[in-house]
Amino acid sequence: MSKSGVAVTPDCVTKFNELKLGKSIKYIIYKLSDDYKEIVVEESSTDPEWENFQKKIVDAKSSYKGKEGKGPRYAVYDFQYELDGGEGTRNKIVFISWSPDEGTLVFPRMTYASSKEALKNSLNGIGAEVQANNEDEIEYSTILSSVSKGKR
Repeated sequence: MSKSGVAVTPDCVTKFNELKLGKSIKYIIYKLSDDYKEIVVEESSTDPEWENFQKKIVDAKSSYKGKEGKGPRYAVYDFQYELDGGEGTRNKIVFISWSPDEGTLVFPRMTYASSKEALKNSLNGIGAEVQANNEDEIEYSTILSSVSKGKR
């Protein structure tokens, strides 16, 4: 359980293990349930296109007490990249915490921030972590630089 009292549903871990071991799922997007008591799987996909994944994250919405705003999300992405010099392909499972600086309601933003560690700690095998607060920080090139630590 997180600092905020939010629980991680078993499906979150099951789906992550499918991504990690099965290699058929490309990404998983997690969200807080409508009552803000659990972290649940919002979607998983086999779609390899980064732009489609990015759009889903950026376009996410959250509501609280009848108001709607941009939605924070957590995601896990099986990020594959080529090393320079023909040294091969690498994969890293990247944990992404998306919380837009603008347009996000305060309660969802704070609850996501205080619940992140509970989800992250329940997912064994994360290779990198990215905190993104604006669209530039969730661009493919930015994630690639973070994941490869500049060694390509």
